[in-house]
Amino acid sequence: MIQLSLYEKQESLDVLNYQIRACKNCGLHLTRLHSLAGEGNMNSPVMFVALSPGEKENAENKMFIGPSGQVFNKLLQAAGIQRESVFMTNLVKCMLPKNRKPKMDEIEACSPFLEEEISIINPEIIVPLGAYATNAIITKFNLHNVSFGMNFSSLNGKILEKNNQKIYPLPHPAALLYNPRFKFNTIEKYRMLKKYL
Repeated sequence: MIQLSLYEKQESLDVLNYQIRACKNCGLHLTRLHSLAGEGNMNSPVMFVALSPGEKENAENKMFIGPSGQVFNKLLQAAGIQRESVFMTNLVKCMLPKNRKPKMDEIEACSPFLEEEISIINPEIIVPLGAYATNAIITKFNLHNVSFGMNFSSLNGKILEKNNQKIYPLPHPAALLYNPRFKFNTIEKYRMLKKYL
């Protein structure tokens, strides 16, 4: 994959982000306030892929600023990672009404945007957060035959690799809102990312 300069990345992201914000490829555009583009350090070797914007993110057009975002910030801080050092995006770019699960056509509508973001950022390691993002990334890189099986709990915290692309599935920060007992285990998994920065 060709490494783009910072200027080329910014130019490419500007075009892509305009397309994301104008997108009407599925019914979610009828209920959203904003369609969120990715944000963060364009030269980061680490790219997080979350599920979708929450209510606060939808209102303020910013990544990870709601309750999940607060947990995400604490996980990064505990792992010694600065939020400004990573790139973040979503699998589905619009808020899912009432926090429902995404439909396949919604994931497919956003899939080209995510693929383009990965191509532009060209991260050393992609960190899908949660089962939906993990499944989408595994599908993109044709990793269905990974030895751990397709169960998210068996992939969680394992480094997968295909064609020099590392993938490191982690639980979505929202999971800790419901199961805080996994906090220390999750922090340890985040600490592994430090070496890539």
